[in-house]
Amino acid sequence: MTLKQMICLNIRIKKNDNVNGKRLEKTIIDFLMKSNVLGAIVWLGVDGFGRRGKSTVHLEGLMINQPMMIETIDEEEKIQPLLLPLKEMISDNGFITIHRVQVV
Repeated sequence: MTLKQMICLNIRIKKNDNVNGKRLEKTIIDFLMKSNVLGAIVWLGVDGFGRRGKSTVHLEGLMINQPMMIETIDEEEKIQPLLLPLKEMISDNGFITIHRVQVV
């Protein structure tokens, strides 16, 4: 079994965040697809809080403005150039974390 070292990129935002009238997660996913990363997953959180306050509002069983995380894993050489454009997209609406992972 061979392990390969790669980078895991996590972007944390809220469901209602948008940029130029478009949902932020859609903008990010489109950008990642055009950047030819191996793939990405959008995770929707149930509850959370951060600098901008609590992330959920419950209305008749519906949750609004849930915490959201977008995750992708790829080679460091492919992820590194994406960091600045991604930070510009999310501005102060979220944050990015990266960590090294071993992929089987």
